[in-house]
Amino acid sequence: MPISNYLKSLRQKIGTDLVLIPGVTALIFNPENHVLLHRAATDGRWYTIGGAIDPGEEPADAAVREVFEETGLRVRPVRIVGVYTDPLVTYPNGDRVCYVSTCFQCEIIGGSLTPQDDESLELRYFPPSALPELPATHRHRILQALQNQDRAYFASNVTENETQP
Repeated sequence: MPISNYLKSLRQKIGTDLVLIPGVTALIFNPENHVLLHRAATDGRWYTIGGAIDPGEEPADAAVREVFEETGLRVRPVRIVGVYTDPLVTYPNGDRVCYVSTCFQCEIIGGSLTPQDDESLELRYFPPSALPELPATHRHRILQALQNQDRAYFASNVTENETQP
């Protein structure tokens, strides 16, 4: 589903003005540590799996839903890789959005690898050393996940010497 009823309703009120949208990314690795990507029907480019969170939906549940919609796989989120802000996106219709995405690493628990909607043209696992052209923020999430850190990644401009009011 390209745009939820919630966002469609919001767009009717605000037009193409900038909207901050909470989103999710779901990273799925096979036993060889290759990451699953999808080629989007909208522009033919490769992306990580993910999308917007619906009102009242838990981020982890949104990740599970997005994975199923885009891949046909049933997954379980196992850890938060990090929280990321994507650069401003302007869609062909003029809608402007900025996504803030919680990235989950997920494990497959069922389903079969086949798109369930019209969002994905192709699904494929890629080794980290041979990723296709991706948005830099998506590549960064994959590399962060592969580091298998004990804590979630986040960017901050606050230094150790600064104090918060």
